[in-house]
Amino acid sequence: MVNDMSAVRPQDLDNRDRESLFARAENEHFDVLVIGGGITGTGVARSAASRGLSVALIEAQDLASGTSSRSSKMIHGGVRYLAQGDVGLVRDAARERQVLREIAPHLTRRTGFLLPTRSAAGLAKFRTAMWTFEKLGKVPKEDHHEVLDFDDLLEQEPLAATEGTTGAVRYIEFVTDDSRLTLANARSAASHGGLILTYAPAVEFIFENEVVVGVRVESVLEGESLGATIRAKAVINAAGPWVDSVRSLEDPDEPDYLSITKGVHLVLPHKRLPLNDTILLTAIDKRSIFAVPRSDTTYLGTTDTFHPEADWWPGVTQEDVDYLLESTNRSFLCEPLTPSDIVTSWSGVRPLISEPGKDPSEISRKDEIWTGPGKVLTIAGGKLTAYRSMAERVIDEAADLHGLSVKESNTEQEPLIGGDVIIDERNHLLDLYGSEAEDVLNDGGGISAEVRQAVLREGAIRLEDYWVRRVPRAFFDLDGGLSVLEEAANAMGDLLGWTEEKKQSEIASCENRHAIENDLFISAGGSNA
Repeated sequence: MVNDMSAVRPQDLDNRDRESLFARAENEHFDVLVIGGGITGTGVARSAASRGLSVALIEAQDLASGTSSRSSKMIHGGVRYLAQGDVGLVRDAARERQVLREIAPHLTRRTGFLLPTRSAAGLAKFRTAMWTFEKLGKVPKEDHHEVLDFDDLLEQEPLAATEGTTGAVRYIEFVTDDSRLTLANARSAASHGGLILTYAPAVEFIFENEVVVGVRVESVLEGESLGATIRAKAVINAAGPWVDSVRSLEDPDEPDYLSITKGVHLVLPHKRLPLNDTILLTAIDKRSIFAVPRSDTTYLGTTDTFHPEADWWPGVTQEDVDYLLESTNRSFLCEPLTPSDIVTSWSGVRPLISEPGKDPSEISRKDEIWTGPGKVLTIAGGKLTAYRSMAERVIDEAADLHGLSVKESNTEQEPLIGGDVIIDERNHLLDLYGSEAEDVLNDGGGISAEVRQAVLREGAIRLEDYWVRRVPRAFFDLDGGLSVLEEAANAMGDLLGWTEEKKQSEIASCENRHAIENDLFISAGGSNA
């Protein structure tokens, strides 16, 4: 195992020489250009690169800056979607979660899921759903569901043993770090020769004979005036909530395909809601929400409301907070939670395929692929769990549409970066880095080592990249990660040549973002800011 952080490897993303990255983007002619650095886009890039295609991926901000760092952070089979009749979605998701468990064991943490029951009929309904789910997904026998009576529930999760509860159904699902899963796919694409270019949005499409053959990109980093025209045989739009904006570069008259919805999560100290398993709750509007234990925290989510536009940082409203806290308080035997208990939060938007007349939670989570008038393939919708199979299908379509010669897909077997590890006893570094944990540990561990890993191997170029998406301290440190910002900025500044003014500017940007995101809780006496 390589322990020298300065040793460059094919899978390393190092943004320190951006001029060389833009020059490569300009000078190579790629088979596939992917627009979007979220889980779908990086999955597409990995699929294409591993099948022998030359690939470039461009992202307007950092990897996973949008939906892919703001999900519920679950790799789950979607049992609840059986009620909507989405059998195909559940079958695919249940199968894909098993695949991810094999190729990324460090990013798929087993957790018990509890579905509290309140009647014999409710129990029968849940068990029928579970049998269907287990059959569809070929769930291993050791992960099959079990039934807890009231006494079992009282012992396992005493806070959930509320009046009228008769017991629970317990089964196994997985939770993940969505931003690091995205990063692992990007680095896996790079290991096969892919180019990953962040902070470089598409500004113009290049046409020949009415077909899109390239994309003009320009850097959005302060003080940087870099750009490139990237040419490719196939262009794939995987920009998540921004796919309609990208489609407008192909044809300004094309109608929008997406409905944008917002999801909010609230983070509490674990001692305030000390759960052992993830628990499915029935919210005040009869929707399903989750309470998820994670390290020193428990997080609640998610809301599901229409949002007017794609937004990098959609705000958390008082209505969002009231909805989640009221729904949680009615579900547990504990001192009522208040805004002052909240330490951090996150909010993101979902790109759902528009279905006029339906409420947000009624809209299918299925994905779709469209071919635009300039032969740009757009993929949107879908679930985090199913990203790999989505990527495989869109590359198959790109190969057919553009006459590309591709190998058989092996993304179902090839480990993601860090995934070639056997995890018996979980710890912080293994959860983050998998087989690369020893490198970080041998570099001294701690904040500075994490930052060096983030910059030299994981493409971080701003302090926010580290704080939110490489090691998600902004969400899961009890102080929102504010106490590490100075040390992290110093370590990052040493690598990137920052002035003292630049360091302070990066720290202030993170502090301001924390204040804006958590304003409701800070004013209520919550968040340890």
